[in-house]
Amino acid sequence: MNQLALNTRPKKHTPGCTDLMTMAEQELAAFSSAVRELFGSEQAKLSAEDWLQELVAINGLPASNREWRLITIKASARLASRVNASSVSSPSQALTKKLEPTSIRRKICVYSLPAPQAS
Repeated sequence: MNQLALNTRPKKHTPGCTDLMTMAEQELAAFSSAVRELFGSEQAKLSAEDWLQELVAINGLPASNREWRLITIKASARLASRVNASSVSSPSQALTKKLEPTSIRRKICVYSLPAPQAS
């Protein structure tokens, strides 16, 4: 078998375990990094746990970036609820400004979008 045949994927390629792991790692890393930058390491840890719980809650594994992003959106909604609850229960903290869940999700999603690639 020649080297070219070894390095090409079949035409009807479905993502294997390695591809799925890479997509999951990239999505979770981007989400966690965005939350850490915007809300600190404690919220990043809690949000990563939320993300993993959302992954466990679905049937099967996502096969596309869009499906992985849906997990991130659900975890972002949990973050928004938690941040809003903490700002109401302890207004003297830095999170006194009430943030709407949609604005938090928008910030997280925009932050975790892949960088444009040069063509």
